[in-house]
Amino acid sequence: MRLLIYIIPLAITLYAIFDIASTPQEQIRYLPKWGWIVIVLLLETLGALAWFIAGRPKRSPNSGGGNRRGKIIPPDDNPDFLRGL
Repeated sequence: MRLLIYIIPLAITLYAIFDIASTPQEQIRYLPKWGWIVIVLLLETLGALAWFIAGRPKRSPNSGGGNRRGKIIPPDDNPDFLRGL
């Protein structure tokens, strides 16, 4: 249990660094990419929380996580399917 006190902040910090590195520069808010990496490395968990709150790009309402499919239409209501009959 005592080990979790060290592992959880380290995991949060590493996740933040990899998230910063994989985010395109144009989408990062307030600071350049290298600035956020320095903040996370110097302030560790607090820097990571600052990244998640202030630096990470906001999701657009229509992005939906990227893996969502459109509404499923049954074949009898799908005009494209009915045209092919």
